[in-house]
Amino acid sequence: MHSDNLKEQVLRSSGVNVLKCMRCGKCSATCPSYDEMEYHPHQFVYMVEKGNIDELMKSESIYKCLTCFACVERCPRNVEPAKVVEAVRLAAVRRQGCNHLTPDMIPSMLDEDLPQQAIVTAFRKYAK
Repeated sequence: MHSDNLKEQVLRSSGVNVLKCMRCGKCSATCPSYDEMEYHPHQFVYMVEKGNIDELMKSESIYKCLTCFACVERCPRNVEPAKVVEAVRLAAVRRQGCNHLTPDMIPSMLDEDLPQQAIVTAFRKYAK
């Protein structure tokens, strides 16, 4: 898929206006996965704005996001970085051969202490 088309797909899928971001970093400062991520929430927004979607799709950061929406709550401009990360992850999942996790891998990862919501979320994210 052409880079401009991919950017448009991510923007449409996320529903986020990335131009509202002033790159203050408050979203990244509150992210519980910050230390695990190559690209942080404010960087995701900026990279999508610049059209660097392929680079983001190759990063493990799209799978490190917990989708906890702490970044969304902290953003003073209501940019919603988590929705951008989700849209990039969805684009990667939809691209043939780029899915990080397959549904048949999930049962082996389960344990009795795992909240049911985590299981449903895993299937929602990775079964598309």
